[in-house]
Amino acid sequence: MKKRNEEKAGLLYDFLDQSRLFQGTVEKKDRSLMNVPFVTGDKELDALFVREAESAGLVNLKGHRSVGGMRASIYNAMPRAGVEALVDFMRDFESRHPVA
Repeated sequence: MKKRNEEKAGLLYDFLDQSRLFQGTVEKKDRSLMNVPFVTGDKELDALFVREAESAGLVNLKGHRSVGGMRASIYNAMPRAGVEALVDFMRDFESRHPVA
């Protein structure tokens, strides 16, 4: 289970580390395998991402109300395919909202 969770988190963190739009909000040494917070740096774009993700069937991505941004909870029950779908959606969203 630990290896599976490390692989799932690795998929998401690898994308965040190379993304021009999305940034992780936790230092590498403190990253969680279960909860992955991230932002775009623009509150309106974060809100649009959450709305579009929900329309695409990717739910519960809104971050904590005191922190904002987004948070992907990828606990044990989340299949690898779910993380792959999220990364694919994030890649598409990024292509539609290029960073200047």
